[in-house]
Amino acid sequence: MTLKVLALNCSLKHGGENSSTDRLLREVMHALGEHDAGGEIVRVTEFEIKPGVTADEGHGDEWPGLRERVLDADILVLGTPIWLGQPSSVAKRVLERMDAFFGEADRSKRLPPFGKVAVVAIVGNEDGAHHVCAELYQALNDVGFTVPASGATYWVGEAMGKVDYQDLAKTPDKVAANTRMLASNAAHLASMLKSSPYPGVATASE
Repeated sequence: MTLKVLALNCSLKHGGENSSTDRLLREVMHALGEHDAGGEIVRVTEFEIKPGVTADEGHGDEWPGLRERVLDADILVLGTPIWLGQPSSVAKRVLERMDAFFGEADRSKRLPPFGKVAVVAIVGNEDGAHHVCAELYQALNDVGFTVPASGATYWVGEAMGKVDYQDLAKTPDKVAANTRMLASNAAHLASMLKSSPYPGVATASE
């Protein structure tokens, strides 16, 4: 594959449990595969990610290794369920740990994720996908990722309903179409940025 992808499943569930977020992420990965982009899905709850805003929070913290995989990818897919109208606490923990990027700009003021693309995949049983998109977009862009046009795919069920995305017999046509567009735009943008990185800006003293 030309483009490396890392998908972070920020479900609250652990590895052995079925996850609607995982189903949607698999569909995103399949769609990206049609654009010569591939990689892996990682369940974040399988790692000990300590609270904090540094690159390494000390003994037992497994964020440093996961962070390396984030920065090694051309495309980051952040997948989260909706809880109380918000991204999961796991997704927020990931974003908090990315705060360390602000102190790691190079001489051209570029943060480590500059030139890398981020997209989001969201599932939930109540409306709130647009709000969650807004929160994730802002945070990911703030720490240096580039979000493409149509950079999200999502599904929300009936309010207070009992059907999860993983329970659907067939992926809804509009979700499938959004996923295909996300994959096409993300791969296109990642290829462009890989061949022509952001130049950054010189410091005032230079």
